[in-house]
Parts: sequence; C-alpha cells; structure tokens
Amino acid sequence: MNYLIIMRHGQSQWNLENRFTGWEDVDLTSAGENEARRAGLLIKDFPIDAVHSSTLKRARLTAGIALESAAEAGADLSHLRDGDGWLITYDHALRERHYGDLVGLNKAETAEKYGNEQVQQWRRGFEVRPPNGESLADVVERVRPYYDAEIGPLVRTGKSLLVSAHGNSLRALLLILGEYTTDEIPGVELPTGRPLVFEFTDGVKQKSYYLGE
Repeated sequence: MNYLIIMRHGQSQWNLENRFTGWEDVDLTSAGENEARRAGLLIKDFPIDAVHSSTLKRARLTAGIALESAAEAGADLSHLRDGDGWLITYDHALRERHYGDLVGLNKAETAEKYGNEQVQQWRRGFEVRPPNGESLADVVERVRPYYDAEIGPLVRTGKSLLVSAHGNSLRALLLILGEYTTDEIPGVELPTGRPLVFEFTDGVKQKSYYLGE
C-alpha cells in the first residue's frame, strides 16, 4: 500500500483577514505555522518518498514546517534532506486559483457590494471566472497535466507523496482523482493545515480520510 497525502496550507494572513488571496504571496499567521507543525505530527508515521508544493510562500512554508515537525517527532526523512533544507518540488501548476480583480478585497464587503449570489458564483462556480481571473475549470486544466506527468506516475509505481497546495488547486486534484463531480465540488471545503490521505494498492485508489479530529 502507498499513500498520496494532500494538504491545504496553514492559515494565511489573508485567510485571517477574509480577503481573496489568489496568487498574492502572503505569509502564514502564527496559527497557520502551528497548523503546519500539527500536520507534521499527524503524518510522521507515513512513508513519504517525494514532496510537491505550490510556489507560493504559504504552501512552501507549510510543507517545510510539517516535514521538520515530523522529523523532530522521529520520522526518518533523511532521504528528503538537502543540507539544511528539504528536497521539495515546487511548481506554478499547483498555485491557488487566480481571483483577478477580486484579489485583496474583503469577501464580506465584496458580497455587500455585488450580492451574495454573484460572489458565490465567482468563488464556487465551476466555469465562472471572476473579472480577469480563473475559474475552477481553468485550474483543473493546469493541474491535470502536472498530476499526469509528475504525481500520478509515482503513485502508480507505489511511491508515497505529500502535496502542499491551496483550496482550489486541491479541489482540482479531488476532481482529477474522481472524489467528486463538478456539481459537488463547489460545496467542498478543505480545512487549513489538515492532511487528507488517499490509500492506493497497485495504483488503484482504495479510500480517503482526514487525519486528526
């Protein structure tokens, strides 16, 4: 059996401020750093052969903190060490959905201005793009080739992977993995800093579950 562990980054400063973040490279809050440390403790007993992350700081830091936490708790991750750092593959394909003109705006204030229904469509509509931004369908189109080339082949050959990314790039992965339909995915919320594990046997997905309470 092998594993694909996907994890949304810990709480970011703009998560805390309820802002549309997208590709803005904001930092983790102290609570987000603690979430990443806890995630490391949760994954310490799982084999991890490779780590992939978005290029954005909040995902990169979450991956690094989680690995450090797991190692401090006794996980043998020496094969992922590179001097004082970690061997992590970073790629733009795993970035958050680009929210275009909404980036930086407070979500509640934007809903007051444009209406809840319109903002919900911008946030969750599968094919609806916010002004000058991406739809979730667009995110799937950039995540799928990366999964097919970099993640899927390793999973099928029995490797276990950790992926640190964002709410929408991970929703895209959930669609690619067949966990949800395009009608169901708008209602799916991924908690920050909580690992979601997929178990595979001979390249076939068996089940999935969150770690922790």
